[in-house]
Amino acid sequence: MLVTQLAAAHQIKAAITTVLFNTHTQNIEVMHRFNLHDAEHAVKALFDKKADILGDSATQQAFADYVAERFALLNANGEPLMLNSVGYEIEGKFFWVYQETAQPPELRGLTVRHDALRDLWPAQINTLNVEGHGDIKTLTFRDNVELLNVEFDAQPN
Repeated sequence: MLVTQLAAAHQIKAAITTVLFNTHTQNIEVMHRFNLHDAEHAVKALFDKKADILGDSATQQAFADYVAERFALLNANGEPLMLNSVGYEIEGKFFWVYQETAQPPELRGLTVRHDALRDLWPAQINTLNVEGHGDIKTLTFRDNVELLNVEFDAQPN
């Protein structure tokens, strides 16, 4: 039974993203964490069967660009916040992609799109935590969900 549960757990396609309102820099920092195993399979399907996310910086950059193209933050008026790429790295069993933007004044909420890997695997679940602007808020992108909203209190913590 345990072997079956472990095998099933390994098949779960999931990523975690943190959207952090950094009070020191006044930036919104975005940190996407993907299982390295999933990223390895993804680059072979997305780019080339010989793509090597472990050893090839061009493949790593291409995957980071792919993630950035499928993620968006919009303000309460539906206007996109322009996210800048900060970089990417492999850390243990994870592939991280980093983005940031200046925090706009009087941000009342966000609309978020997070489609990374969902075009490859319909069962992909992307969980997003918003931190540093009131209570932590969690959004879950699964099935046909394309956009989710979060509203903020008047003042961040």
